[in-house]
Amino acid sequence: MTLFLNLRVSIVSILGFLMICLGSVQANAQQADQTVKTIATLDVPRYLGTWYEIAKFPNWFQKKCVSNTKAVYSPKPDGNLQVLNSCKTASGETSEAEGLARQIGAKDSPKLEVRFAPEWLSFLPMVWGDYWVIDLDAQYQVAAVSDPRREYLWVLSRTPQLDPKVYADLLQRLKQQQFDIQKLELTSQKN
Repeated sequence: MTLFLNLRVSIVSILGFLMICLGSVQANAQQADQTVKTIATLDVPRYLGTWYEIAKFPNWFQKKCVSNTKAVYSPKPDGNLQVLNSCKTASGETSEAEGLARQIGAKDSPKLEVRFAPEWLSFLPMVWGDYWVIDLDAQYQVAAVSDPRREYLWVLSRTPQLDPKVYADLLQRLKQQQFDIQKLELTSQKN
């Protein structure tokens, strides 16, 4: 009787494990079907300039930033982009990080990679982060940027404040792309 009971428990455990594995495979297949969609094309010269961070998914490399987060994109002679990120820290100091962005694919590709590591490490793939423009209004005033795994998300605007209706509409589009908008953290933009 004990042997039968142990065998039954083992079979139930194995079936449970297989169901979990099958669920994981199905979830991964669904995620693969729901790939993050970028905008169709990006006019990089129009994208250049200052973008204010309106909201973001919290991340380790911006932990010290408490307000006034922004990014300034400018062209480099080699066709890449200089990226200058800045923010205010809790002590009131300005923290800056200078990086490089490069377009991946065609000249109008909305997929870029960004590196903030030293140039001599640029040969390492892991120092480059995906920077995909996934939402952008026709006037190039409001953008959303992410990566293919939905680990990061930034809502950006040309102005420090964003109209609440424009923000709400953008959130709906992000939900349609399977982003967990509850994770978004609003950024304080003080004068």
